[in-house]
Order: sequence, then structure tokens, then C-alpha cells
Amino acid sequence: MTTARTILDIARETIATERDAIGHLAQLLDNDFAQAVQCILDSKGRVIISGIGKSAIIATKIVATLNSTGTPAIFMHAADAIHGDLGTVQKDDVVICISKSGSTPEIKMLVPLIKRGGNKLVGITGDPGSHLGRHADFVLNTFVKKEACPNGLAPTTSTTAQLVMGDALAIVLLKLKGFSSTDFAKYHPGGALGKKMYLRVTDIVKNNQVPQVTPETEVKQVIVEISEKMLGVTAVLDKGSIVGIVTDGDIRRMLNRHDNIKGLTARDIMTKNPKTIPADTLAVKALEQMQNKGISQLLATENNAYVGVIHLHNLINEGIL
Repeated sequence: MTTARTILDIARETIATERDAIGHLAQLLDNDFAQAVQCILDSKGRVIISGIGKSAIIATKIVATLNSTGTPAIFMHAADAIHGDLGTVQKDDVVICISKSGSTPEIKMLVPLIKRGGNKLVGITGDPGSHLGRHADFVLNTFVKKEACPNGLAPTTSTTAQLVMGDALAIVLLKLKGFSSTDFAKYHPGGALGKKMYLRVTDIVKNNQVPQVTPETEVKQVIVEISEKMLGVTAVLDKGSIVGIVTDGDIRRMLNRHDNIKGLTARDIMTKNPKTIPADTLAVKALEQMQNKGISQLLATENNAYVGVIHLHNLINEGIL
């Protein structure tokens, strides 16, 4: 029976093998990498990335990374390219071909077609002396001593090296373009990261009900208002101005202090000078304020006028927390 220790030893050996290969990758960087980056920066077109087999899968991930970091990119499968999809490549595009050996039949057929079109070709290969390495304008060397696969067959370390080289390319382009977190949010509007950069308090508050009472409102009606508006809180307004807030906690504390609540009003139980936040504030800032103050809701204002409540549960539902 295989022991847990044996399993863990194999896993650690695999990780160590790939770690060492990635460490060596930095030493393989040369001026071709810098020139390839400059070529992409100067290009008026897109980056077309192609590959075959596992390299094609890595290519799709690099395409996704480039697109999300401000460099327009398209995946073109090498086999499909030589059977009609070569039209994907336009005049000003830069083409990147990924191949460990650099000499697969599809790549050997594709390379001259790319060159014939006048496009700049970047080769990501483990063999700079291969067909791809010799004919590419720029070569990014991803040589690895061995695969993590004990049989040396399944692409493992080699595809990891390709992926890391693609990440290096994407991050250099990102930094040189001055691509900011705000730009990132534009490409990820539906994700939590994007929401942190663009979602504002007003976007949330407008979908909530607006609980409010006056200082003279009887406690029973205050409880009804909190219950009906389902935010666990109500603002207390005097002639339109915020003078207090009543929360579920205030209600519980009142019940602990008073056996008879008849005659009590919002003024008697409210918390004065409640925490507020301008409605145009980023929602993530509202979260920070709640966390710093140890509270679960804030009253939102526009031009100092009360417009609603933002609750911690709203931020959880939006994926901000």
C-alpha cells in the first residue's frame, strides 16, 4: 500500500523540479526578449498567439492574460491556421508561436506563411536551434533540463516554463504601458476586483429601501419601520436633517432596560451623530469604514441630505467582502 509520505515526496519532487526550471528561466532572458516587447509596444495591431497540443493550451492562457492587462491578443491554433484560419492574422499583428521542440510539422508549415505575410514572429521554444528558433525574428528561450514526468513524455516543466515566460511578457507590457488598477477594472466589470474599483455607494443604496422616522416617532412604529425596510436600521430625521440612527442593537438594549416601552420615542433610544458616507464614495471605502468603526451599516448622503443605507450584507452580496 502506498503511504502518504511516498505521495507527498513525489509531489514535492515535482514542485522542486519545476521550481528549479523557472529559476533557470531568468538566466535565459536576453536582448531578444527586450526587442520582442518593444516590437509589441510599437505595433498598431494585435498579438496573435499560436501553438499545437499542450502549447496551444498555454497559448490560450497567455492570450487571456494579455487581454486582461491591456494588450489585445487572439489565439490561433496552429493546425487550424494552415487549414484556413491564417486569415486571422492582419497586416500589423505580431505573431507568437509556442513550441517546445520548435520543429513540429504544423509549426514548420506555419512559420514561412507568417514570414511571407511580413508579420514579426516571436518564437517561444525550448530549442533556439530549431526551425522556429532559426526563423523567428525574436526567440524567447524556455529550455528545461527535464520534464517533471518521470518518463520525460508528458509536457509538465516545459509548459510551466512557457506559461511563466508569457506572464513575464504580459507584466512587462503592463508596466511599460502604465496599465493601472483602474484600467484593470474596466476589463473586469463583473468580478470582485473590478467592483472594488468602480462600484459606488450610490449604486447599492438606490436598490435599497430608505428607512426613516422622526425623533417623535413612537418606538413601536420605529420597530415596524426597521422590520419593513429590512436593513436592521432606520435613520432619524428632524426637518430633513440626520439627527440620529436606531439599529437592531438599540432596540435590544431598550428592551433590556425597559419593561414598558409605552411612551418611548426614537429620540429616547437613538444614537446621536451617526456615521455617514457620501453616496459617490467607492463601496470598498464604505467597507473599510465599517471595519474600522466596528459597525455594519452607514447612512448615505448626497449634498448632506440623507438618501439611504448601505449595509455590510450589501457588500457581501456584491462580492466586495
